[in-house]
Amino acid sequence: MSVATVILQLICPDRPGLVSELAGWVAANGGNIRHADHHTDAGAGVFLSRIEWELEGFGIPRQALPAAAQALADRLSGQAKLHFSDAWPKVAIFASKQSHCLVDLLWRVQSGELPMQVPLVIANHPDLEALCSGFGVRFVCIPSSRENKPEVERRILGLLEDNQIELAVLAKYMQVLSGEFLARFPDVINIHHSFLPAFKGAQPYQRAWDRGVKLIGATAHYVTEELDDGPIIEQTTVPVGHRDEVADLIRKGRDTERMALARALRLHLRRQVIVYRGRTAVFA
Repeated sequence: MSVATVILQLICPDRPGLVSELAGWVAANGGNIRHADHHTDAGAGVFLSRIEWELEGFGIPRQALPAAAQALADRLSGQAKLHFSDAWPKVAIFASKQSHCLVDLLWRVQSGELPMQVPLVIANHPDLEALCSGFGVRFVCIPSSRENKPEVERRILGLLEDNQIELAVLAKYMQVLSGEFLARFPDVINIHHSFLPAFKGAQPYQRAWDRGVKLIGATAHYVTEELDDGPIIEQTTVPVGHRDEVADLIRKGRDTERMALARALRLHLRRQVIVYRGRTAVFA
């Protein structure tokens, strides 16, 4: 059985002695550090840190830790997020008709590879209901069109609230979320079928084939109001040759999409990603 740990993510102005001060704070409270990763963005004058230590034996009670971490961040004029490895978040997966990313994620959850709960799958087509039933996951189909999009998003937001969802994953959902939706529920990860920033938008494989590229990829990123422009978490690539047709690029691309999304989700769940200045630091 794995040992429960505490994970502290910190962003603050850079100055000498920060690594020592953070490690000393954990040590002073009897913490046994398992992982410690730091990065200084010299151009921005920003220090980023991810420290993980064992919860058992730590001098500050679990319920008091969030306030203690905030006090530490205030002292450093920074921002802190605190997480516990045994607190598995509730995640909603959004899908349309394509199954490859959805089935991969559900299998990884079922096998214990991804530390999260999936109370429901939300889709705008009914095609994947039987697949979800096989995994014992609730499936909700809400058909979407340009005319009813505001009502659809209101229904989805209600479902997310009712099920205490902390994160949404767009596993080939093929719908653009509005700025109003993201303002109310900003924690969303998407998989895009190209090596961003190349070939944003629709039909990237066709456009990549038209250009005769020798490498295609997939990008998992946080969703922002600007299409396919959110902070990148993970990217995967695969080579293509002159004999490959568009169908071959799509086939190869599905493998990269599955891998990029699963890796990005695991990094997020392990709290190994810090977003700052519209980009990410990934402590992998």
